Amino acid sequence: MRRAFYPADILLPKKGTDMSRWSVIACDQFTSEPDYWEEVEELVGDAPSTLRMILPEVYLDGPQEKERLARIRQSMEEYLAGGLFDLYENAIIYVERTDSSGAVRAGVVGCIDLEEYDYHKGSHSLVRATEATVEERIPPRIRIRENALLELPHVMILIDDKKKTVVESGAQYCKPENLLYDFTLMQGGGQLKGYLLDEKAQGEILQALDDLYAGEKEDAMIFAVGDGNHSLASAKEFYEQMKKAHPGEDYSAHPARYALVEIVNLHSPALQFEAIHRIVSGTDVDGLLEKMQEELGLIWKEEASGVSAGGSQEMDVVRDGVCRRAVITKPSSRLTVGSLQNFLDAFQQKHDLHMDYIHGADTVKKLSMKEDSVGFLLPDMRKEELFPSVMADGALPRKTFSMGHAQDKRYYTECRKIR
Repeated sequence: MRRAFYPADILLPKKGTDMSRWSVIACDQFTSEPDYWEEVEELVGDAPSTLRMILPEVYLDGPQEKERLARIRQSMEEYLAGGLFDLYENAIIYVERTDSSGAVRAGVVGCIDLEEYDYHKGSHSLVRATEATVEERIPPRIRIRENALLELPHVMILIDDKKKTVVESGAQYCKPENLLYDFTLMQGGGQLKGYLLDEKAQGEILQALDDLYAGEKEDAMIFAVGDGNHSLASAKEFYEQMKKAHPGEDYSAHPARYALVEIVNLHSPALQFEAIHRIVSGTDVDGLLEKMQEELGLIWKEEASGVSAGGSQEMDVVRDGVCRRAVITKPSSRLTVGSLQNFLDAFQQKHDLHMDYIHGADTVKKLSMKEDSVGFLLPDMRKEELFPSVMADGALPRKTFSMGHAQDKRYYTECRKIR
């Protein structure tokens, strides 16, 4: 039987490290809110932190990028040389994340074989992207990875396990002597616990994973990338570039063949799908909306502040903090987000336009107050639709959904050598 998920050699800071300052949120969060990352800088101070080994995307392509890239490599070298880490060989970690609402999301941390992953639309690999991958977002991440000694995961991969036989089975092994960490996450991120699974527990989880998909078709999708698709795609491309640059060499056991991830059950009650909204700026908003009304056949309804999925394609258009409901009568996709994204992508080919992807409606309303800006609030997607939709149609439109609020995204905690 083909398998894609394995134990990994995992690095964690030694006991006594201030984990609340060590662990920071995924780099692709709060990209339009530099104040958030400035507060993180203040909280971390001079303490060892994953902040020093990542490039928050708020700084991507900005004046700080080159300096920060250089500091990433330097920090990794210093942390390794300074004996900061304990190594857990051939490990799987069971984690429990209490999010900002108090819900507990379980997961298991190990590594994915990148040979079994293909992010291209229509792929038949064991591990597949759920959303379209933006090719131009990969090179900046490769720039980080090609000089990095370590990887830090914010990738969450979903399994469709209605009976909860895989991830949830790890809870029975949560004994005090196996506890690796238990701490409060900064900036309202909740609480995080991690337990080291012994060989017996690992075997049972891996067997349950095999049993879950026993009898499935050869081209069945086993794992769906829920969060961190572009980071995983960058790891894949980096690995493929390494192989291409060294023809004839055996890379089958190279650490770069694998990527550290967290596996989460799609059916976890704590896992909620939320829409990712759009904020558009630096453009002629009146011209954009006029063109949108023509091409998507918008019909304006009464002013509204919420979005319901319903049976039609509806969204809220936000200007100066005020929401106005619009119905798309000439859709170009089966999903509202697809019709909107298709239009914005085409409009951007001919007009100046900056587009960002925002998780919170309040943030969209605030950003829409800026000059030459407009926001779009989109409906949520039901998570039960995910696996069938991807298997039937390939990857969904990019940034279709988010798994929870921004502050509930995965925080960097574990590390792994990729050299």
